[in-house]
Amino acid sequence: MSVNDKIVEDLIKNEVGFVTTVPCKQLAGVIEVVEKNNKIMHVPSNHEAEGMGLCAGAYMGGTRGCIIMQNTAIGVTINALATLIQYYQIPLPMLISYRGEVGERVACQVEMAVHTKALLAEMNIPTYHFHDGSQIEEFDGILNHTFMSKKPTAILTDASFWRTAQ
Repeated sequence: MSVNDKIVEDLIKNEVGFVTTVPCKQLAGVIEVVEKNNKIMHVPSNHEAEGMGLCAGAYMGGTRGCIIMQNTAIGVTINALATLIQYYQIPLPMLISYRGEVGERVACQVEMAVHTKALLAEMNIPTYHFHDGSQIEEFDGILNHTFMSKKPTAILTDASFWRTAQ
């Protein structure tokens, strides 16, 4: 089973019925698997903060959601995370490509990588950083914990994770 299939299988196992995505090269494979799955409603977002609102609406309507995005958008989601997701105790798994580390070819990605973990820590958002493809085995447990605790959770997946994921 591919890592993309495993991610979607774990989402379904944890009763996630709604996923919103913002395009990302690293996450393209998982987005494609989500799009093809008939057990998950997939709604692409134009903007990550919009995606937070869509996930909140899905949750308030009785459907568990997930957002798939890049870390470079953490800055624009801070208000939605604090005043909507955290305030209303909405469990929201955020599968986030962690761009900007050594080997990054796009300079503007590097600056946000410097701030990503600090911003998430400042907001008391549990954060897991996957460096190796084998760490995908933790995804199911993280999802389960996210929904039990009714908190947003960040799962950062870096380039080395995607290189080593099968």
